Amino acid sequence: MPTPNVPLQRRDADAVAWLTLNRPDARNALSMELMQALDDALVAIAEEPAIKAVVIGGAGPAFCAGHDLRELRAQQERTACEAAFARCSALMQRIVHLPKPVIARVHGIATAAGCQLVASCDLAIATESARFATPGVHIGLFCSTPMVALSRAVGRKAAMEMLLTGEPIGAARAREIGLVNRVVPEPALDAAVAELAGQIVAKSPVSIAIGKEAFYRQAELPLTDAYAYASEAMVRNMMTGDAKEGIDAFLARRQPVWTGT
Repeated sequence: MPTPNVPLQRRDADAVAWLTLNRPDARNALSMELMQALDDALVAIAEEPAIKAVVIGGAGPAFCAGHDLRELRAQQERTACEAAFARCSALMQRIVHLPKPVIARVHGIATAAGCQLVASCDLAIATESARFATPGVHIGLFCSTPMVALSRAVGRKAAMEMLLTGEPIGAARAREIGLVNRVVPEPALDAAVAELAGQIVAKSPVSIAIGKEAFYRQAELPLTDAYAYASEAMVRNMMTGDAKEGIDAFLARRQPVWTGT
């Protein structure tokens, strides 16, 4: 059970860190305190070899309703607004650059920066009743920063429709456009997330770290440069102890024993 007044909860199980946004009364809106707590947790996890994957979920009836608009409006100075969006942008990049896969566990709504959070995670599983939106246009505030992650996760036409209309889409549509990987009944959410995380943590952590970094870096490169970078990543991976062990195990028809080196 989440502890009241603690903005972020953490529970570790089976090499997975389960992080829970814990502002249920505010639909887990991303206050400065919550964003800082989540960023701090990810920084710590990056240095913990026992943790091989991360799950981000939300307490209460929603995943995340985006930025804390009350907090933003209470801060009238431009510098405070700049700090909030800079903090959020740094957090989303932290997820992308984390050398461990991050899975979004989505229920209820994921709107604005909450939708951005889902799009920034490497994988996402949602309940059948989950809803996603970038509704800033309804209040005169185009979702420009959520757009960065959204446009990299789904096709441009689908992203623009969400951004220009602000209308929510259901979980089935989110899966159709590639915003989430799987859609499950709500009672099956935790089991589905745990199963996916378990498939990942069974793999070599060093190969996962090299591969995740390579995936995002090559995606922004021209084709020739992408192949050159990916080839270098393959060579670097091939030189690791885990790759040598994995190949030897495959040839000997036995299970590999990963050392993370």
